Amino acid sequence: MHRTKILITGLLFACFAISANAQKKIKVPKEKDMGAYLMVYFKDDTHGLYFALSKDGYTFTDVNRAKPIIAGDTIAEQKGIRDPYIYRDPQTGWFYMALTDLHIYGQQAGYRTTQWERDGAQYGWGNNRGLVLLKSPDLVHWSHTVLRVDKAFPELADIGCAWAPEMIYDDTRKQTMLYFTMRFGNGKNKVYYTYMDKDFTRMETQPKPIFEYPKAGTEYIDADITKVGNKYHMFYCSHDGTAGIKQAISDSVNTGYQYNPDWVDPEKHGCEAPNIFKRIGQNKWVLIYDIYGIKPQNFGFSETSDFVHFTDLGHFNEGVMKASNFAIPKHPAVILITRKEAQRIAANWHMDEKY
Repeated sequence: MHRTKILITGLLFACFAISANAQKKIKVPKEKDMGAYLMVYFKDDTHGLYFALSKDGYTFTDVNRAKPIIAGDTIAEQKGIRDPYIYRDPQTGWFYMALTDLHIYGQQAGYRTTQWERDGAQYGWGNNRGLVLLKSPDLVHWSHTVLRVDKAFPELADIGCAWAPEMIYDDTRKQTMLYFTMRFGNGKNKVYYTYMDKDFTRMETQPKPIFEYPKAGTEYIDADITKVGNKYHMFYCSHDGTAGIKQAISDSVNTGYQYNPDWVDPEKHGCEAPNIFKRIGQNKWVLIYDIYGIKPQNFGFSETSDFVHFTDLGHFNEGVMKASNFAIPKHPAVILITRKEAQRIAANWHMDEKY
């Protein structure tokens, strides 16, 4: 065991990383047991991790009054995190999170003397090399590991970035698949997948491309995969002209995705970071995307029942979706949780709401 320290609600807690073999399994609730929604996001001004809760999937309330629940400088090598994603492991019942280890303002913040960790001409914008992995049995107490992607396999030593990690359970392999944006040197970004060990601390397989974009030289990033029935729906940010959201569908979690040229989002400005969540007890899914091309930046939302037709729900606080006590969030991910889990979060961060 090794000890790590993380910042939660302004206090320094000691947390222990427990191996998956020693983890006590937690009963995984069904959709009928769910009673709330948990959104994770970050902000550029702090490079920290935030939680927001919702009872109805429409109005979200930040749990710590728009302050980070974990400060990026306590868990990341670059002293800042981006692109959080949260996932409930269906085998253990534990919650896993994966985040980009990157502070884009590290020089201004005094964490380094150069704009990026490495030469920008050789490795491109951002050019980080690591991901931050978190795990928790209860959504309150978290342990963490920094995964240096460039050191995982010799073939990855010259990567230019490791961004926007997400996870999905592979029913065939009975294993958690992690996928993320990566490039080599200052080449084109694309999404790669790998399988994680039982401790959720290291890669067991060398990352491989999950999808080859049919237009040579076109970048795509920020994939989000959701299984609906027997199909896998991958939403991603395409840089085919204006950056926006497209969808590819496959019968397999990591192969065979069919390119569709249609844009899914209704936005006139650049957007990225798509994420899908299901409305509890309804045949409706909500697609969220980060509209970085507007000022102030905001989230956009579209709703679908068939993954063919999408209804524009507008932006946060400009339609039916509401952010009750926070603004300018970035890169969202939402999961369903039980009322008991929501109440535990609310109690820990001294929220007035009852779930």
